[in-house]
Amino acid sequence: MTQHRRITLITGQDMPSPDSESSLIVEALASLGVDSEVVVWREKRDWSAAQLIVLRTPWDYADHLTCFLAWVTHVASVSRLQNDADVVRWNLNKRYLLELARHGVPIVPTEVLALGDKVGPTSFLHDFATRHRTNEIIIKPTVGINATGAVRAVPDDPALAQHLSILLKTGDALVQPFVPAILSTGEVSLVFLGSSYSHAVRKLPRAGDFRVQDNHGGSVQAYAPSAKEIETARAALAVAPAPTTYARVDMVDLHGTPAVMELELIEPELFLRLSPTAVETLARRLVLELDRQSYY
Repeated sequence: MTQHRRITLITGQDMPSPDSESSLIVEALASLGVDSEVVVWREKRDWSAAQLIVLRTPWDYADHLTCFLAWVTHVASVSRLQNDADVVRWNLNKRYLLELARHGVPIVPTEVLALGDKVGPTSFLHDFATRHRTNEIIIKPTVGINATGAVRAVPDDPALAQHLSILLKTGDALVQPFVPAILSTGEVSLVFLGSSYSHAVRKLPRAGDFRVQDNHGGSVQAYAPSAKEIETARAALAVAPAPTTYARVDMVDLHGTPAVMELELIEPELFLRLSPTAVETLARRLVLELDRQSYY
């Protein structure tokens, strides 16, 4: 008898914006003869009964980090999780940017301060601005999504030093020079499905803001990346601890060179609506993963 095939797509409970993609994936899977369901990760259920669990839009995980990490460990031990649990744990903390740099991947210059570090915030920010020759600085927590906790200011702004002090009381903090190109040419996001490049978008902030996310008023449009941007994205993904079923690489122009801002390997919006083939391609890759793992 042929085993009934079913894929579980994971979402969140307290969402900062609507999930517009999971329903598209459900429809695409149905057209391939595979059932699926969209389930909140915090729901109490027997996760061992799931054949394949795919992280899609658990956009509240950063607010429940300890619980989420425990859940990832549990479901990976009793079922099959995509992306891989090691990838999820590695990608949770933006400290991975330092690892990308060590592997020669161009990134936005980044320094990380650890929880409890004894630094003088004002002097640190002044020295950071001097080292990186920047007039503005971005500070944000190393764990978070949707630019939550991100602050942009001049180095001698007392509010910036205060924000850094507050962040270091509860977690690690990431410090970067502000890249002015974000205001003009925006941020580009390249989507990969499996090891293959799929499509890309350009995200622009609204006037008067620097954040490109739609819940902050940002806009998005289809984009044709350069060969160098695709090459840079591939180099970044090669550093991840395991291959990915889906991935998004966010980059910005830094003095004429594409530089990685973030790797989105946990729950990225994939902008499926802006590609005529991406939904079907993703669905087919999920089915291949489901069938491949059924042999183990």
